[in-house]
Amino acid sequence: MRQIFLDTETTGIEPRQGHRIIEVAGVEMENRRFTGRQLHHYVNPEREIDAGAQAVHGISNAFLEDKPRFADIARELQEFIRDAELVIHNAAFDIGFLDAEFARLDLPQTRQICNGVQDTLKMARELHPGKRNNLDALCERYQINNAHRTLHGALLDAELLAEVYLAMTRGQESLIMDQPAAGNSPALQDLVKQAPRQRGPLLVRRAEGEDLEAHRRVLEGIQKDSKGACLWLQAPEVAVSEA
Repeated sequence: MRQIFLDTETTGIEPRQGHRIIEVAGVEMENRRFTGRQLHHYVNPEREIDAGAQAVHGISNAFLEDKPRFADIARELQEFIRDAELVIHNAAFDIGFLDAEFARLDLPQTRQICNGVQDTLKMARELHPGKRNNLDALCERYQINNAHRTLHGALLDAELLAEVYLAMTRGQESLIMDQPAAGNSPALQDLVKQAPRQRGPLLVRRAEGEDLEAHRRVLEGIQKDSKGACLWLQAPEVAVSEA
């Protein structure tokens, strides 16, 4: 399965107020393996950046003056995400901005060209209800080094998100199945290829002698303490046939 881990930075928080994308990045993964392909662009938004947004990502209008407009990179971006599953942290935010940019250019909306969207913020809230689930908190929780993340940046955040996603979705089955694909363990590959081991008949050891007597004494104690309400003594005997 082909996945793109995607992030954007913007001039503000609301595309309906005319705010624009100023940075977009995507990192490609296929079958839970980084392919080395990525897309990253700074974008001239053709408007001022809000002071609050600049404090988050540190990108200035002066830095973006000579960068391409979104119209210059839109088709490349759409081809990069085409038919891939997008994995985004707080997907509604990024998809809202992407769709607003595509609409300005009369291009298809994001979900029309990609193969679905996974929101890792929603996933994290389901896995860790009541806890902080921003990207920094998830990196700390899953022991992913983000010491170099002093400001938000689309490419770095997309790479960190991919690592977080792998940690959040790595179950016991994937721990076994992932490693042979990397070619690191021929012995483990042979183990995975083996047919399931056939189980023998279930061995049943029936209580007798001292075990039965000890059980009887426990039930009598329960019967006495509960003033005759021991359910085990009230249940009818069940005949068990010998197999």
